Amino acid sequence: MEASSKFFLLLFLPTLALLTTPSYSQTTPTGGDDSLAPAPAPDPGCNGVQLTYDLWGGATKIRPFVTDPKQQAYAFRARGTVLNSGTTTLKNWALLIKFKYKEIIVNLEKAVLTNGADLPYNTTLDANATSFSGNPSTDLLTPIATANDFNLIQGTVDIVGTLFGAPETLNPLPESLSLADPSYICPPLPKPGNWSFSVTTCCMPDPKFKNTTIITNITDPRKEYKDPPHGDLIISYDITQAYASSYLALVTIENKARLGRLDNWHLSWTWKRNEFIYSMKGAYPIDVDATGCIYGPQATYYQNLDFSKVLNCQRSPVILDLPLSHYNNTELGRINHCCRNGTILPEAMDPTQTKSSFQMQVFKMTPDLNITTIYPPASFKIAGGSPLNPDYTCGAPVRVAPTEFPDPSGLESNTSAFATWKLACNITVSKDTKPKCCVTFSGFYNDSVIPCSTCACGCPANRAGSTCSTTTPPMLLPPEALLVPFDNRTAKIKAWAELKHLPLPNPMPCADYCGVSINWHIATDYNKGWSARITLFNWDQVDFANWFAAIVMDDAYDGYEKMYSFNGTAVGNNTIFMQGLEGLNYLVKMSNGSTSSDPMVPGKQQTVISFTKKTTPGIDVIGGGGFPSKVYFNGDECSVPTIFPQSAGFRNVASVARQVLVAFIVSLVMIFGL
Repeated sequence: MEASSKFFLLLFLPTLALLTTPSYSQTTPTGGDDSLAPAPAPDPGCNGVQLTYDLWGGATKIRPFVTDPKQQAYAFRARGTVLNSGTTTLKNWALLIKFKYKEIIVNLEKAVLTNGADLPYNTTLDANATSFSGNPSTDLLTPIATANDFNLIQGTVDIVGTLFGAPETLNPLPESLSLADPSYICPPLPKPGNWSFSVTTCCMPDPKFKNTTIITNITDPRKEYKDPPHGDLIISYDITQAYASSYLALVTIENKARLGRLDNWHLSWTWKRNEFIYSMKGAYPIDVDATGCIYGPQATYYQNLDFSKVLNCQRSPVILDLPLSHYNNTELGRINHCCRNGTILPEAMDPTQTKSSFQMQVFKMTPDLNITTIYPPASFKIAGGSPLNPDYTCGAPVRVAPTEFPDPSGLESNTSAFATWKLACNITVSKDTKPKCCVTFSGFYNDSVIPCSTCACGCPANRAGSTCSTTTPPMLLPPEALLVPFDNRTAKIKAWAELKHLPLPNPMPCADYCGVSINWHIATDYNKGWSARITLFNWDQVDFANWFAAIVMDDAYDGYEKMYSFNGTAVGNNTIFMQGLEGLNYLVKMSNGSTSSDPMVPGKQQTVISFTKKTTPGIDVIGGGGFPSKVYFNGDECSVPTIFPQSAGFRNVASVARQVLVAFIVSLVMIFGL
């Protein structure tokens, strides 16, 4: 057996050598050139920012089951990926996903909605695409600067949600993927296959884009700062002291809106790294509660910390300003711009009250226990306590150059914050939002008042009293009717209609339902000038301290001279700003009449405003030039009538045709006594 094995090997080895020896064509380039073979073609992968959307397992049909396939609900899980493969750090990355199956985002991980909205979130609310911002990983460094460390160059968005009307192939992929950064161009997504569950695109820098990034240290890509954001409110998050396990943050809210204000502001955010608030100065949380820490991982790690002294452990705390009486409290106050009951005013009203600040000590959790690892909270929200305060939508925090603070001792030096983030909150008005105030027009030449529109501030669903019409136009008022609540005007309106031979609708029009009404009255009109009287009525059950109003006078702005009982200022853009005189800027709430049978009495303030015609030659005061096109009260735009009182008939501000129609109706009324 051993001899036969040796014989077999002797026969097989020469054959094996022939098989393994390379041929001439394999060892020498074709054509006889002795040079090296050409290098392989470059990798066709992405050298910019690669965006990917992966569906995990497609879509799963869920109950309730319905017959209409477009209304059938499906559950889905997906991951969006942003991979920086370029040579420039991607700062504050935000992935834009344009969904097309009415997706509802139920849960998010490793990212947040850029607009700060709560979950679940209906993506159909977005006009174009839904924006997701990285959290806590907000900046994506370059492969060169990190030796291709995917923890530093890649961000992900893990989504769990519900969609409607999935395709038969159960691969409901988005319509487009792009970056919010305008310096990148993202091509359209390729058409996916029937059974494809992933799409990808490569975004490249736009060579025509002008970069505005400020780079403070080009050798350290982590120190690239964005320009500060712009908006109606700017919130700054300054780290003033940093330790391995905690830090001190100074939070500042600054009003940049020309006519916006906040009263009794409520500020909230969401912690993303299990942080908690140990102490605060200049503000306080609505709920003082450490329960979330005691039964959470915080108590496990900080076993020697007295949690009875911890201020708040909620994931989304709500913060309020302190009252003025606490400003000099050494434990709770003594922070610049704090303790004003949450009042933030526009600069035109009081430049010293445009900011509100507070300080807090924040404890961190693993794995962030080092001095340089700090993440700001996300999903900021802010609202005012007054029904007249506007609604705001806040963006994501942006890392900016550290704030510099003047030396408190008065020395000519500045102290820089350890790190600074800023975010912008903008006033938002949805199509369904109703005004909270309305305007009436009147003039010395016409004894009727143009009232506020029917349901000018919205009609409540459950209206008390007799049935009224929400669509019937309001009826003309006698001047004295402006002084009584709407419920007490009915007799006056009917008597006025009979006196003026005006038709009486059945049912009568509903009220305006506004808490504040403003009457604009043309008082005089002569050759060289004219005057108007503006009266503010408070029909609400709350007082308005430090109120302000503004009017937009398109034709008469240049002729503005002075106000006699208010402080008035021409602030540009045809806008005249006004507020009460010092000590008189308090618009009281509605109160009881002199006797129990008298109607309620509104809070009231008024002033006369004078205008000259020297700088506005040819102005038609009565024809409309003497009436404001827009009126604001405490930053809220009021409902304004569309017709003006005229010495003969009425003039419509929208069309000549309506003027003719109204004049025709008035003529019929006068002729037939309808």
